[in-house]
Amino acid sequence: MSSKIKPKLFTTLSLLVSLSFNLPMITVAAPPAPQEKVYVFEINQGIFPPAWRMVKRALDESEKQHCNYVVVKLNTYGGQLDIADSIRVRLLHAKPVVLVWIQNNAASAGALIAISCDSIYMRRDAKIGAASVVNESGEVMPDKYQSYMRGIMRSTAEQTGRDPRIAEGMVTPNNYLKDIADTGRIITLTAHEAEKYGYCDGIAESTEEVLKQAHVASYSIIEYDTTWLDYFISFLLNPFVNGILLMLILGGIYFEFQHPGAGFPILAAITAALLYFGPLYLDGLAEHWEILIFVVGVIFLAVEIFVVPTIGALAGIGIVCIVSGLTLALVRNENFDFSLTNTHDVLLALVRVLLPLATAFFLFLAFGRNIFKSRMLKGFVLTQTQESTSSYHESHSSHRLNSFIHKTGIAITTLRPSGQIEIDNERFDAMADSGLIERGEQVTVIEVSGNILVVRKAKTIS
Repeated sequence: MSSKIKPKLFTTLSLLVSLSFNLPMITVAAPPAPQEKVYVFEINQGIFPPAWRMVKRALDESEKQHCNYVVVKLNTYGGQLDIADSIRVRLLHAKPVVLVWIQNNAASAGALIAISCDSIYMRRDAKIGAASVVNESGEVMPDKYQSYMRGIMRSTAEQTGRDPRIAEGMVTPNNYLKDIADTGRIITLTAHEAEKYGYCDGIAESTEEVLKQAHVASYSIIEYDTTWLDYFISFLLNPFVNGILLMLILGGIYFEFQHPGAGFPILAAITAALLYFGPLYLDGLAEHWEILIFVVGVIFLAVEIFVVPTIGALAGIGIVCIVSGLTLALVRNENFDFSLTNTHDVLLALVRVLLPLATAFFLFLAFGRNIFKSRMLKGFVLTQTQESTSSYHESHSSHRLNSFIHKTGIAITTLRPSGQIEIDNERFDAMADSGLIERGEQVTVIEVSGNILVVRKAKTIS
């Protein structure tokens, strides 16, 4: 019996050994390779505040969604240096790998943005370079501006592993690339030239080709979603619209001081100020203290006109504060640190503020007095007052009031610019044509506005 068991035991062990040798032939399907998240957005505009806001929002969103790559579709002739520098810093510190695809042009500030990315890809007919600092007329600025730009370009190229001398040659002429730019020429590279000198990692005609050359095999794409708020803020940040808002701010303040209690002018000024500072604040340009300077300036101006006349001292401080607040809101700084802003940017911002303010000021001097008489504003602005029968504010017919034109009276209250005067022992509401008229001074009526006599200081003969 034992002899029968042994063959069975041997047979069983043989079967187990055979199965163990066949186990490797049983294959298990490998898990699919994880998909990479790729965030795609486009810079197809001038490098101005709207572009900075979009880049910041896109990179924040890509990091929030834990994307592995970001593809920037770039086509720009450049723009503001301070905005380009903000974008440069944000790209250098982005968590995803940033691939820029130059679709046509990466000129001036666009070249700085391109070399801030981890990898550069270009279409066959694309170009990169010509990064000199120029003024509004396209004229090359003095060397101190070029020196600053050379430093930024050189530093950025070093951080991203590219030849810094080529980056520097995009700003001012050098003879480093003798086959591209002889002495006296600034470097601009075609796609093939950029590939030869390490400023292009590959020539691609589509996003898919870019990702293929970047060795991204399996991926899902997330596109930047432009909202109505983006369009609205971009509209408000347009320099021309900025100028209109500045004119509305000045106009509202001017007419409210000329016609106290009218309501509509100051409401227009407040609305324009909110539309001016709001987008700049969201873009990180306007800070709390800059807005506060503007508000303080308006307060000083109001105190000068309505409370404590100081022969223009408070008004002067107020105007300086208003202009400073509006100007500094356009300039990139971190609290009181202006190290990343050059003199050219500050002067440009000052011109952007002073030009529309000066234009508005002269327009209001020339036509301001007749604006409240226009049919359009009659429904919004109170030009007549309802008086109490028990007070001195009696209702006078237009014909009778017109009879006082050219007559002389006495200011019985200080006109700042509104108050009361006395003519032929009668009191009338009056408004100074310009400036402030002290109590007791002689005045001459020059016109009638509603039930208000418009007066100016009477000429005295010494």
